[in-house]
Amino acid sequence: MISVFDLFKIGIGPSSSHTVGPMVAARRFRDALPADAHRITAEVFGSLAWTGKGHASDQAICLGLMGAVPAALDPDDVPALVARLAIEKAIATDAGGRVAFDPDADLIFDFETLLPLHSNAMRFRAFDADGAVVSEKVFYSIGGGFVVEEGERPAADEHPVPFPFDSAVDLLTACARGGLSIAEVQMANECARRPRAEVDAGLDAIAEAMFACIDRGLSVSGSLPGRLRVKRRAKAIREKLEADHLRNQRPPHEIMDWVSVFAIAVNEENAAGGRVVTAPTNGAAGIVPAVLRYARDFCPGVTREHLRAFLLTAAAVGALIKRNASISGAEVGCQGEVGSAASMAAAGLAAVLGATPEQIENAAEIAMEHHLGMTCDPIGGLVQIPCIERNAFGANKAIAAASLALRGDGIHHVSLDQVIETMRQTGADMQSKYKETSQGGLAVNVPEC
Repeated sequence: MISVFDLFKIGIGPSSSHTVGPMVAARRFRDALPADAHRITAEVFGSLAWTGKGHASDQAICLGLMGAVPAALDPDDVPALVARLAIEKAIATDAGGRVAFDPDADLIFDFETLLPLHSNAMRFRAFDADGAVVSEKVFYSIGGGFVVEEGERPAADEHPVPFPFDSAVDLLTACARGGLSIAEVQMANECARRPRAEVDAGLDAIAEAMFACIDRGLSVSGSLPGRLRVKRRAKAIREKLEADHLRNQRPPHEIMDWVSVFAIAVNEENAAGGRVVTAPTNGAAGIVPAVLRYARDFCPGVTREHLRAFLLTAAAVGALIKRNASISGAEVGCQGEVGSAASMAAAGLAAVLGATPEQIENAAEIAMEHHLGMTCDPIGGLVQIPCIERNAFGANKAIAAASLALRGDGIHHVSLDQVIETMRQTGADMQSKYKETSQGGLAVNVPEC
């Protein structure tokens, strides 16, 4: 089972696969260091090498080796921590020792080598005082902050769930047999692992973190970090929308502008390395929060229970996509990030608006279908252009998908399972230069200066 708390993780930007994942991997390596470790090296390969600088993978690895955890790390502390390591050139272990690690010499970007399991690969080595290797581990950051170690065998699930599902057909069958909604199926599975009160509290914390990220993004101006010097727009757009409201100038598409600015606010925060919720990735982190905020602020009668149902339903769809295709831009392109997020958000909104399980499945399918083939081609290796605006469009497409599905009866020609499989196949056929490498598309056709 993939839990709602697996897909929605509170962390920092700018990337779940290139920032959160490497930090987690580095922390895992640090925690397993042998007592005789004297020096550490870290190598990154594939997409992590090609766009790692723009995605702050180097900083993330340093922070992980220093013991940082994404969910607990204060983004404001990052510059001081990185500066301290650059001076001390060593990390402190939990046992009170110190192990040499010079980021300039010991953190290596390998642009030529591809490791077999995934493009986002890392190799850590620890050496003793004589220079002999005493520990070596290879990790893969497979999207959404998920990390697997080479040779790692999945642990047996100690908590069997009442409604296991590997496909949308399985999910709909479980709903029909139990007379349950998709949210209720997902909740029952969550409660097999933890008490209901803990699930509810966790869902509320996720929603509040999403809303807090929007609010902060709407209040900050200036330029985003990186050589593109992209200007933040969310605050200015919010101010214009509020001014138009006071002048009673409110065109019908005003709500679309609010949804767009909600998404932009989140992704500007992500690009700045702020606190965001992986949903299901950081590059697509603005879509689910924007549609969730739309449901809360613009849909009458929406309660906290509705918001919980939104997240549970979205997680059920995200689990299907992750299990049967991918949520990693380095593996299948942006269709796996923005497309997955839009599909999840469409399903969640449809659930809030009273859709049947069949209509929810249709909403998820529509949103995913119309992101098929989207490439991941960030300019300068930064999660800024076209990533930020793509979230705005993905959020609005999710709302349109939910609305279309609600106008139907749930019967349609293309199933969610079929479109997920198509996404997987399309990603497999896609050239690697369109998979988060900044070697194709906009990344090579738009000057960085």
